[in-house]
Amino acid sequence: MGEATLSVTFTPSGRRGRVPAGSTALEAGRMLGVDIDSVCGGRGLCGRCQITLGSQPGLPAEPGRLSPPGDLETSYRGRRPLPEGSRLSCAARLLADAVIDVPPRSQVRQQVVRKRPETANFNLNPVARLYYVEVEEPSMIRQASDLTRLREALRAQWDLPDLETDPAVLQNLQEALRAGKWTATVSVHYGRLITGVWPGFHDRALGAAFDVGSTTVAGHLCDLSTGEILASEGIMNPQIRFGEDLMSRISYVMMNEDGAARLTETITAALDELVGVLTAAAGAERADVLEITLVGNPIMHHLVLGIDPRRLGEAPFALATDRAVNDRAERAGIAVHPGARLYALPCVAGHVGADAAGAVLSEAPHRSPTTQLLVDVGTNAEIVLGDRERLLAASSPTGPAFEGAEISSGQRASPGAIERVRVDRETLEPRFKVIDVDPWSDEEGFADAVRSTGVTGICGSGIIEAVAELALAGAVSADGRILEREHPRLGKEGRTPFYLLYDGPARIAVTQTDVRAVQLAKAALYAGIRLLMDRLGVEQVDDIRLAGAFGSHIDPLYAMALGMIPDCDPARVKAAGNAAGTGAIMTLLSADARREIEETAARMEKVETAVEPRFQEHFVQAMAIPHRTAPYPHLSRALDISGIPAAAADRPQRRRARRPAPEEKVAAAAGAGTGGAL
Repeated sequence: MGEATLSVTFTPSGRRGRVPAGSTALEAGRMLGVDIDSVCGGRGLCGRCQITLGSQPGLPAEPGRLSPPGDLETSYRGRRPLPEGSRLSCAARLLADAVIDVPPRSQVRQQVVRKRPETANFNLNPVARLYYVEVEEPSMIRQASDLTRLREALRAQWDLPDLETDPAVLQNLQEALRAGKWTATVSVHYGRLITGVWPGFHDRALGAAFDVGSTTVAGHLCDLSTGEILASEGIMNPQIRFGEDLMSRISYVMMNEDGAARLTETITAALDELVGVLTAAAGAERADVLEITLVGNPIMHHLVLGIDPRRLGEAPFALATDRAVNDRAERAGIAVHPGARLYALPCVAGHVGADAAGAVLSEAPHRSPTTQLLVDVGTNAEIVLGDRERLLAASSPTGPAFEGAEISSGQRASPGAIERVRVDRETLEPRFKVIDVDPWSDEEGFADAVRSTGVTGICGSGIIEAVAELALAGAVSADGRILEREHPRLGKEGRTPFYLLYDGPARIAVTQTDVRAVQLAKAALYAGIRLLMDRLGVEQVDDIRLAGAFGSHIDPLYAMALGMIPDCDPARVKAAGNAAGTGAIMTLLSADARREIEETAARMEKVETAVEPRFQEHFVQAMAIPHRTAPYPHLSRALDISGIPAAAADRPQRRRARRPAPEEKVAAAAGAGTGGAL
C-alpha cells in the first residue's frame, strides 16, 4: 500500500495538490510551491509562518482537519503575536483534507498597497534575508572549516547552494557559532552572498532609504521583513555652506583641489548622523541596518559615491555612470552592519538623476495607459513624459525663484514665510497664510499668532500664488507688467512698480523684478515640457504629477493659471509628495522594484534642452501669463473667465459676511477674471 495522502488547497494563491498525511502546513506549502515566510526554518521561533484554517463548499473549516496546538505553539513567545485562530504552519499538521489561508503578513512576497490608488503598488521582496541554521560541530574526525559547515547547513536546510562570503563575515564567524551553541542566523544578499552572522536566533533586519537633495536630506528606516516604516527624519544638507545651489558647489569643487573630497565627506557624515537619529527613534541598533538605498540629483548622487562631479558642470554634462550602483555601505562612511550594502538608483541623464528615477518608480508613468507628465519642480526641474509605450526625460533650468531665492522678500519654506495668497478681485486687498500660523491674515487670532511667529518673507508657493492672483485680479497684465494706477497697494520704488502684500515689521512687496523672475522660471519649465510634448507628438497631457517638497505645495490650478504646466483637467493634476523618496523605499523593500527601475531607466529617451532649437521659441511664448498662444480650456472653465466666477455673484458688493474658504480653488474665489488673458 502506498503512503496515505491528503488534498490541500492554499489561498489566496489557489495552489492545490496532494501531500503526505501528517505533513505540517509549512511542509505542504513548500511541496506545492506556496509562498510562506519563515526565518527559523520551521523551528517555531520566528512566528512568520502563521496561517488560518479556511473553507470552501463541501470542505468547512473544522478544527479536526489540523492537529491541536502542541507545546511549540502554546509556549510560543516570539516578536510576532499569535492571534486567536491563527496557527504556526511549522507546527500544525494536516490530519484531513483542508483549505489553508496564508495571510499577507505571512507571505514572502506580500504586496505593499500604496495609499494613493493612482501610484504603483509593489511586492515586498527585500534583497537582504535572514536564515536560521543549525551547524554541525567541528570534530577531529572531519577537518572542515566553520565557514564550510555553515555553507553546508544553508544548502541542506534552505536550499542555498554556492554562496559567496563577504570577508567581513569571517572576523566574527567563529565566535558567533560558538556563542550560539552551533546555531546561527545568517543574512544573505540577493541569495548569493553571506553578509552577516549572529549567534542563535536573530530576527531584526532593517534598511534605510535616503533622498539626498541639494537643500534637504530625508531618511526613512524600514523593517525589511514587514515593509513597515519605523522612523522618518529630515535634516538640512550641510553642503549649503559651500553654496546654495548645485552649480555653486560645482564651482567650489573646480576652485579647490580638495573640494570634491570635502563635499563628499560633508554629505556622508550627514547620512551617518541621520542613521543614528533614525535607529535611536526606532529603538534599534546601527548593526541592525543591512541595506541602504539612495536617490538624489546627479551631483548629489556622484558626491555620496565619492565621484568627482565637475564633469556635470560643463558640456556635454557626462555622467560617470547611468547604471545602478551596488557597493558596501562602509565605503560611504556610514556606520551600520559591516556587511550592509548601499544601492543607488540609476541616473537617467546629466541633469536627470536618480531622484527622477525614484519618482518614475513611485508614480509609474511607464505603466500608464494614458499620457502622464511628471515634474519635480526645483532649481533644476526634472521632467518625465510618456506612457507604457514610450517615456521621455529632460531637465529645464528654472533657477531658484521657485524656492524663494532671487525674490525681493523671498525665503525658504520655513516658519514665518507666506505660503498662500488670495487677492480680492474688486479691492485688491490681500489675504495670506503663513507657515506655522493656523488662521489666515484676516481671521481672528492671526495677529496673536504673528506676534509669536512673525511674518518674515514669502516662499516659492506664496510667490506663485501672489503673481497668479494679481494676474487674475487684473493688477498684472498678460505680459507680466504690474499695472500702474491709483491704489494704496500699488506703487513704485524708483522706477520699479510693486504691489504691497504686507506692511508690517517685515515689509513684503511683490515687485516687478519678482514677477519677471517668476516668469523666467515658469517659462523655462513650460518650454522643457513642451519640447517633450513635441517629441512625443501630443498636444495635451492626460495626467500631471507635481513631485518634490515644493511641487507638493503648489496648488494645481495656480500652476496652470501662471502657465507653469500645460492645460489639464484639475482633477487629474495631483501632488506626488516626495515621490523620489518613495522610490528609494520601494527599492529598499523589493528586488523586483530594482529590476523594474533599471529596465525602465535604460529605455527612457533623453532630450537635452540646451541643444534643442525650439526651446527658445517655446520659452518666449511661455513668458506670457499663462501663455501667449497655448489654449487653456480646462483652466478657463474652472475660472469662468467669461465674466465673474460663480461664487462671486452670491456675495454682496460691500459686505464681508461670506468669504470663500481658504482651501477653495480659484474657481470659487471672489472678483472678476482676467478676460482674454487666459
